[in-house]
Amino acid sequence: MQDLKPLHDAILNGDAKTARTTTEQAIAAGVDPVKLVQEYMVPAMGEVGRRFECNEYFVPELLLAARAMKASLELVRPLLVAGGVASAGRVVIGTVKGDLHDIGKNLVSAMLEGGGFEVLDLGTNVTPEQFVAAVREKKAQIVALSALLTTTMPSMKATVDALKQAGVRDQVKVLVGGAPVTRKYADEIGADGYGESAAGAAGLARQVLG
Repeated sequence: MQDLKPLHDAILNGDAKTARTTTEQAIAAGVDPVKLVQEYMVPAMGEVGRRFECNEYFVPELLLAARAMKASLELVRPLLVAGGVASAGRVVIGTVKGDLHDIGKNLVSAMLEGGGFEVLDLGTNVTPEQFVAAVREKKAQIVALSALLTTTMPSMKATVDALKQAGVRDQVKVLVGGAPVTRKYADEIGADGYGESAAGAAGLARQVLG
């Protein structure tokens, strides 16, 4: 039996090359892709999140770990799909209109993917109409909105309003986050959840889906 701890450690240490190589070897050896994700990849990202919360890791470490996770997921995801493994949920994510920041959004995307969610990343400067179209087209269950500027926070409310006007608000859960965003603001605009950091994104998404 192949020792798969190096996969866990590679993600934890942000070593994308080793993460990819170890994943390739495991797949070639016939290891169940679900086992790779649930027993090694997700726990590694969970530990990364814990270290970030405890100020043992900072944004650079988080980004490197997310990149290593992605390197493994690129190989594993097609096998999960082919095997009929259900995703934890479908998420449409983007930085709202007027905002070009993407580090926070990218971290949240990585954490969600690591948690077994199917993520459609719309990028930055995403209009309310683009979010609505993506929800309809992809039948998403969650819309995750990111804003890094106080001046772009109103775009979050505009997006929630657009979802209501389009008649799809009751079909999705809306999660918001970003440096200037607060729980109070999330409540004011009618969001279903608020994330203080990327580390808890997958847990929050599972919570709102019940």
